[in-house]
Amino acid sequence: MKINLLVADDHEVVREGVRSMVQGSDIHVVAEAATGNQAIEQAMKLHPDVVLLDVRMPDTDGLEALERITDRSPRTKVVIFTSYDNPTYVARAVALGAAGFVLKGAPKEEVLSAINRAHTGLPPENDSVMGKVRNTMARRRPTYDEDIPLTNREVQVLRHVALGLSNREIGRSLDISIETVKEHVQNILRKLEAGDRTEAAVWAVKKGLV
Repeated sequence: MKINLLVADDHEVVREGVRSMVQGSDIHVVAEAATGNQAIEQAMKLHPDVVLLDVRMPDTDGLEALERITDRSPRTKVVIFTSYDNPTYVARAVALGAAGFVLKGAPKEEVLSAINRAHTGLPPENDSVMGKVRNTMARRRPTYDEDIPLTNREVQVLRHVALGLSNREIGRSLDISIETVKEHVQNILRKLEAGDRTEAAVWAVKKGLV
């Protein structure tokens, strides 16, 4: 089954490398983009099966482009392709609808697998960068730890906070309203007697929640 791919990266050598990488496979590069805005425009024009999308892009960064593409072309799957394995980037990518997250230094087979898995609707491998963060975000309250005075949902929200997500991104990830997220955050801060989100995040790290 042929996969139409849009490659979005501000470095021409990376785009050329991807073209070379997919030669001989079922993946066909239908277009390239050098900026976030170009990625959005090409995705809206061509509706490719998959977009391989860098994070740090001119005009509009990759994560904002990811959100716009998934909103406007929901059948198009987006795989983040970056040099940075920052957990916050990964968590934001998960929350904003990315189907995969692969590092530029990954082996060819891993990149091709990420594109194929995204196209077929398979989740990332559990031991992949995205799989690990995604599982962390979905985990509920440890039932064995009585020192955690939070509900399951509050623990989920706190994990998102500790990973650096905004209220809007948390809402998208957990499919709840921003107002509900704000209420959960306020309850978390009150229960933990934390002065702000940073203090709550530090508490979460010390507790091993992230």
